[in-house]
Formats: sequence, C-alpha cells, structure tokens
Amino acid sequence: MDIYTLDLRRMTDGDQSERTAFAAEIGKAFKGLGFAAIVGHGFSLKDRETLYQSVKGIFALSTEEKMACHVEGGMGQRGYTPFGVEHAKGETAPDQKEFFQWGPMDADVRGLDQNVAVNPSTDATIKEVYEKLERIGYVLMEAIAMDLDLDVNFFDTYLEKGHSIFRAIHYPPQPEAPEEGIRAGAHEDINLITLLMGASTEGLEVVTAEGNWLPFHVTDDTLVINVGDMLQRLSNGIFKSTTHRVVNPVGDKRYEPRFSLPFFLHPVEDMSLNCLPNCISDDRPKGFEDITAGDYLTKRLKEIGLM
Repeated sequence: MDIYTLDLRRMTDGDQSERTAFAAEIGKAFKGLGFAAIVGHGFSLKDRETLYQSVKGIFALSTEEKMACHVEGGMGQRGYTPFGVEHAKGETAPDQKEFFQWGPMDADVRGLDQNVAVNPSTDATIKEVYEKLERIGYVLMEAIAMDLDLDVNFFDTYLEKGHSIFRAIHYPPQPEAPEEGIRAGAHEDINLITLLMGASTEGLEVVTAEGNWLPFHVTDDTLVINVGDMLQRLSNGIFKSTTHRVVNPVGDKRYEPRFSLPFFLHPVEDMSLNCLPNCISDDRPKGFEDITAGDYLTKRLKEIGLM
C-alpha cells in the first residue's frame, strides 16, 4: 500500500492546474489508505524542536502541577487529562497515555471552553502552532472540496467558528509491558481531518484494505494527515476514516517515552454531517444516518470514556 507524500506548496503557491492536481492527489490518498504525508507546510525542524521541548516540559511537571490544569467536567476537551481515563471505542482497558488539550484561541471564549494557562512560554508556543495548523487545515479542506466537486470554499463557514483541538500526548516508557491495554487502542478519529506532527518515536500503525496492520513511518519534516469519521460520513464513505493504533514499544524503545502532537480539525456543532447529495448514487447508496457534528461528537466522547 503506497503512502502518498504531497507538497502543500502546490496548493498554496501553485497555479490552477497545480491546485487541481494536488486536490486529485489528496483525494486518491484519502480514498485509499485514508492517510498521507505532507511537506511544504511551513514548519521548520527548529519549530518542531521548540514545540517538543515545550511539550516535554509540561509533562515533566509534578502530578499536582498537572492536575491543577485539569478541568473538572470538561470532558478532556481542555487542560490536562491523566492516565487511565480515555480508552478506544468498545474497549475497557484504558490507553497508556496522559494528555493536554487546547481549543480555539479566540479571546472571547469562556467557561469550560476556555484554554487553561500552563506557563507564558508554552502558551505562546501552543497558540502559534494551533493557528498555523488551523490555516493548513483550511487549505487541505479546500483541496478536499475541489476533489468532491464542491465550491472551493464550501467548508469555510463551518470551520470559521469550529471547535478544533490541539492535543499533546505523552506515552511513558514501558520497561515492562502493561498487564492490559496498549499506548492507544485501535480507533478512528472523530473529526473531519487530523494533522499530526511527526511523533517522537515509532509506534503508529494503520489498517490496510486487506486488514493488515501497516507501520506508518515518516520523516521529521512531514505532517501526517488522515480522514476522520465526520468527513467519512459527509463523503458517504468515499473517503476512508482508517482504523489506527499506537502499539507498545519493543526492544530498547521500551525505555523511551513517546510524544505525539495531533491537531483535530472540527467544524461548528450545528454542521450537518448528512451524506452530501453528490456522494450518493445507485452504486453508492446512502450509508450513514443523519446527524449534526455536535451530536456525533457527544456520542463518540461517551464511547471513549470522556463523558
């Protein structure tokens, strides 16, 4: 199974023919494996290292300091979520991870949607990364709209006040394998698309069409992108929300932590996820029930133990 590597500059800086070609390429990748790698995204290796150092610093805080960032009743959507909370759909064993989560950076956000301040340096770094990934997400959704024969700006209204999330995940070293559970059980992402800055160690695996687990290796200068359930529903299954997992390390890797930095692109809650009319045909009948993004998110958060 080919893992496509796409140059985002063809979409941002190219002429119409290059933009059309990029849209076709991302469509081909998302109709196949459901995953691709992106270069030309504007993040330098120095940017990546600055972000990783900030993230490592917050996970090095004491348990008391991290729990001070926990949002009671926040469903893990903001601040810190400790070990033993989130699990894959249909599983009871928790994932072997802890995480921090940030939402939109709008100054007028209040209540449980308000981001938790960690420290000025980290907060500034996360804000910059969040806004940059959000802009990249917009560009990718333009390409997706083009491939689906929609207006290029079809998704803009739904994303403008959306509920996108940046998550920093820490998987601790495992000198001894846990009695149950893996770093992240087999799952599909909830959102439209996910943008992942290359994780600090190996472990990501995706399911191929043949049902085999494929290790997904990328270089440090790439972003991994993949289809989420919301886009799969909208496209009536044309785009694949592929099952993936993070396996426990083996050999010397058992002694290394793993840090992962996904950005989950979410629309506004009242966006309809009903299958798009031009994605339904006699050969591809409607395959998903009607639902809004907000109701679908609530349903899935309950399934993974965050509600």
